[in-house]
This record gives sequence, structure tokens and C-alpha cells, in this order.
Amino acid sequence: MSATAGQAQGERGLAERLGLKPGQVVQEIGWDEDVDEKLRESIEDLTGNELLDEDVDDVVDVVLLWWRDGDGDLFDALTNAMRGLAKGGQIWLLTPKAGRDGHVEPSDIGEDSVTAGLSQTSSISAAPDWSGTRLVTPKGGR
Repeated sequence: MSATAGQAQGERGLAERLGLKPGQVVQEIGWDEDVDEKLRESIEDLTGNELLDEDVDDVVDVVLLWWRDGDGDLFDALTNAMRGLAKGGQIWLLTPKAGRDGHVEPSDIGEDSVTAGLSQTSSISAAPDWSGTRLVTPKGGR
């Protein structure tokens, strides 16, 4: 395996940790200069699609929501993120890890996601500086 192929496989692994699959449509909300570019690239490589920006009104399989303490009201952001989400879709809430500027307390994530009608299913280390929290609408309704 070439170094390039190995690097591509490693980058795909970042998106695979999020449970993403080829062909999925992913919308990105909250992009700023501090986001993890390798994670973004791995998502595009794995899905085969460019990330849609937050102004697109298409139906999407996954919303990638970059969120930092001080970005505003998380409940409002989650509610807005659900608008274009396909049935069975998911939101990956990406927040700075503990000790990093903009860290969001897990209790705040839990409270706001429940209030928005979402269930937290898993948390992962999504990138060196970012934690990921997977949020879905409950299967049994609200």
C-alpha cells in the first residue's frame, strides 16, 4: 500500500467513526476557521459528496453541527438543524474537548438535546480537538 493510500484510509477512518456511509448527504453548520479540516475531508471522501453549507434547504441524512460555548442558544441551533433532517437522520454535535476554548459542558448538551426532542446515543473523540455527540430523534416519537 502506498503512503497516499494509507493516508486516505486513515482519513476515511475519521468519517467511519461517525458511522457515515458512501452516498450520504451531510450538511455542515457552524463552520469556522477552528474546525478540523481532516475530519471534513474524510467525510467528503467517504460519502462521495461535498458538505452542504448551512444555507441549503435540501433534505440531508446527517447534520454536522460545530458548536462552541458562546455561539448562542444550543437548543435553537439543534431545532434549526432538525429542519432538513431526513427521517432516521442524525446530528453530530461537535464541540471542543475539555480544556479547549469554547468547551461545552456535557450537561448542557444533554439538557438542550432532550428539550429539542433528541436522544443522545453515543459520544466519541471525533478529532484531536473535537468531541462528537450523536443525536437522533427517538424512534417511538416524542
